[in-house]
Amino acid sequence: MRRLLVLIFALPLCAALKYSTRVVRTKYGPIRGVLVQHPPVEVFLGVPYATPPLGSLRYMPPVTPSMWRTIRVADTFSPVCPQRSPHIGNRSEALLELPRGRVNYLERLLPLLVNQSEDCLYLNIYVPRSGAIDQ
Repeated sequence: MRRLLVLIFALPLCAALKYSTRVVRTKYGPIRGVLVQHPPVEVFLGVPYATPPLGSLRYMPPVTPSMWRTIRVADTFSPVCPQRSPHIGNRSEALLELPRGRVNYLERLLPLLVNQSEDCLYLNIYVPRSGAIDQ
């Protein structure tokens, strides 16, 4: 749920992307983010923190991600982890059980649940911008 709230917070990103001039060196390789004006933050989307345990490793702990040498542009949301979608297909029935505000919130949330995958070990990082950096 926390990841979904982060996604909702970042929806204004979709407008016009302005890429940061700063390259951040991580333990696994360099990344470049995007700049957002409201609030003024530098955003790094879809940064891997582990390699997903897929296939025969499915129920095993994740392993360290592979290192990369070239700059990874971190401008795209990665899939969300699999989760059950809220049952609000019939709005009238949903309003009998849930407050209107909750139904409205869930309706806005549904499009974000479309791209789900077990390969979901990525971070969306928001860093405040201050001073004249990247301006």
